[in-house]
Amino acid sequence: MPAYNSMFNTDPNPPRLIGNFPLLPLRTKIRGPVYPLPFPDPALPENESPDQDSESYDILDEILALFRANTFFRNFEIQGHADRLLIYGIWFVSDCLGKIKPTASRREATKEVNNLALDTNFAIPGDPSWPLRQMYEPPRDRQDAEVLRQYMVQVRQELAERLLARVYADDETRPSKWWLSFTKRKFMGKGL
Repeated sequence: MPAYNSMFNTDPNPPRLIGNFPLLPLRTKIRGPVYPLPFPDPALPENESPDQDSESYDILDEILALFRANTFFRNFEIQGHADRLLIYGIWFVSDCLGKIKPTASRREATKEVNNLALDTNFAIPGDPSWPLRQMYEPPRDRQDAEVLRQYMVQVRQELAERLLARVYADDETRPSKWWLSFTKRKFMGKGL
């Protein structure tokens, strides 16, 4: 059975690419190099995603929706540029879950996960420590590398915020054991 690929691979409006890493629009208030998508109905709880057909549905919603299913796969066939961002997002969510202790309150977990998300010392495609270097093209020049790093910081911050909303949806004092059960699993046997 193949892994779940991104629905954004078939998007009729091709995204801007740096190397072969896409800069897809995000639903976020965090400043970054891409334009933000509109926010859904304010009545939608923060731990839920808008409908897939909504213009507010973005790649980060898809990463969180596919994380648990895709974590079980050791092989993943990249079918489009959005899959590269999906892979990165799944790796980052896995790292975030590893920072959340089973006894941590939301406040404590937010501190740990935000430190990880705000850390600007991370590998980007083209760096020697980047996993799967053969599947990601490096940025053309230093300016593209900086834009890519800014975009990845934007993705990391928004993804961390949405993940915490889901992990602490039922109880602010204890994380969901269903999410934490995936802390030891490595998507494709790799991590960031």
